[in-house]
Amino acid sequence: MSVSEELDGFVIGYVPAGVGAEVSDFASEWEDVRFRTRVWERQVEEGYRVDMRVHVLRAGRLTTLEELRDFLAAYHERDADDWRLDGFDTGGVPGLAGDGEAFSLVGPGVAVDVLADPERVPEAELRAVAAAIRPA
Repeated sequence: MSVSEELDGFVIGYVPAGVGAEVSDFASEWEDVRFRTRVWERQVEEGYRVDMRVHVLRAGRLTTLEELRDFLAAYHERDADDWRLDGFDTGGVPGLAGDGEAFSLVGPGVAVDVLADPERVPEAELRAVAAAIRPA
């Protein structure tokens, strides 16, 4: 799929310096949740390494931030009760961040999720990426 400035109705307004220059878009689905994903990766000796991913998720079942957290915990095979997350604000939209991931429920059934390699993208930068994602 070709890469554009827009990702499923959203503009990613900030990409940190140092993330890979290889950019790809993908579409997928898991447990009736549709994903549109943009990936930034770089070439390493072993092949390619993903530095950052942005997902736009769409599903009627994602109606609260807690439901989104529980879905993402299952998707990433994490224990939702042990997942250490802190609240943050993405332009008036509450979100959660921790352990290389920041996400928010933009509206009923629509969420944005940013994942990054903590060695390449510190948590402050991760939050800045999440805060700069806006509807197109």
